Amino acid sequence: MNPYQELFKKQLNHYSVIGATTAKERITKLKALKKALEFDYRDSIKEALYNDFKKPHLDTDLTEIYPVISEIKLAIQKLHSWMEPQPVKTPLSLFGANSWIQYQSKGVCLIISPWNFPVNLTFGPLVSAIAAGNTVILKPSEHTPNTSKLMERIVKSIFKEEEVAVVLGGVEVSTALLELPFHHIFFTGSPKVGKIVMKAASENLSSITLELGGKSPTIVDATANLKRAAKRIAWAKFLNAGQICIAPDYLFVEEKVKEPFLKHLKEQIDRFYDSNTGESSSYCRIVNQAHHQRLKGAIEHALSLGDQLVIGGETAKDNYISPTVIDSISEDSKLMQEEIFGPILPVKTYHKIEEVIQYVNKGERPLALYIYSKNNKSIKQIIAQTRAGSSCINNSIIQYSNHHLPFGGVNNSGIGSSHGFYGFKSFSSERSLMRQYGWGPLDFIIPPYNKFKKKLVAITLKWL
Repeated sequence: MNPYQELFKKQLNHYSVIGATTAKERITKLKALKKALEFDYRDSIKEALYNDFKKPHLDTDLTEIYPVISEIKLAIQKLHSWMEPQPVKTPLSLFGANSWIQYQSKGVCLIISPWNFPVNLTFGPLVSAIAAGNTVILKPSEHTPNTSKLMERIVKSIFKEEEVAVVLGGVEVSTALLELPFHHIFFTGSPKVGKIVMKAASENLSSITLELGGKSPTIVDATANLKRAAKRIAWAKFLNAGQICIAPDYLFVEEKVKEPFLKHLKEQIDRFYDSNTGESSSYCRIVNQAHHQRLKGAIEHALSLGDQLVIGGETAKDNYISPTVIDSISEDSKLMQEEIFGPILPVKTYHKIEEVIQYVNKGERPLALYIYSKNNKSIKQIIAQTRAGSSCINNSIIQYSNHHLPFGGVNNSGIGSSHGFYGFKSFSSERSLMRQYGWGPLDFIIPPYNKFKKKLVAITLKWL
């Protein structure tokens, strides 16, 4: 018997009660979660994340706690209107009826979250699931054990397990959970594991939201403000030691501005981390030894191919890898064959923007694509001729912080979207409803058919 069958049954027996809750009742739960994150457990969250991979406390505030608080505030503000019936037009041929859409909870949901932003990417989707009126089982990552245990404690302090529960463990736990017939599965992680989740979901015809990743390109042309671009790219790439699904994965710089851009980039990295990143309190570590070895091996492989180390390349036993920039990157390099997910930035050059567009379109569709340019014609061309989950012009990763925008990928980088109303929709079923008042036109054209009814049908086909 599946070890989580009983927990699943508890939530299955309870989901219709939760699904019938009012906006006010759901808002009460959201406020309790907000209080826990903002006040009761804020210091504990900072400590847990530092213990897991030396995440700076300020980064925890900005990238873990603030996004969830922002998500909660928006849901509290908008939930009454999201839950209201949404009227739609009714054709004249159905005169005497009205139509609307009602958002209803999907039921019992599974949220499998990753290690890179464990609080944000666990509780962010949970906010949407609560707002939509679901019961939820959370499976956080085993790679951040201190934070996962703390999240279990937070959830237990607010919710009964038939409503929201946390299950801890490794791959075997996720595998067992995926055997259960959840109504919806929300997974954040790699495309490789996303395919496993999608296959498992298909066995029970569970709906899914997949927030995946991929190689997000960043383009810098000659018209860009190079100093500002270097500052923003360095921040976005080396925040969380590059362990961000929407971080710039590789860089395309117009040939004639490459040298000054790389100079600005080095200056910005030194400014951020006081020229000694290993001692900086503003720089975290790689999450574990396995990922550290993977990244270290990728750097060594690139250098063995003759790629040029421009910045960094240092590694240490405490899972430290310095901000690293590698120029003249080879296509055979491991860094160009898979998502990097670490503090390593490969650099390529181009002469015509068509070269970049062609290169991007050869690969899988990225989760994000960034453009640094003042050339509106070039910006429009890149957007029109490429596909990505999101894009930001003259900045990087900040589009994630706008909860009025959907966040999600395309094909290999994801299916479905989250944040704000889009997260609420992901955890909701759109129920079509129509109500007939009195008689309607169709009452006149049901069998038995005769000449008069044939004429009515002909008029309907032509005019209505």
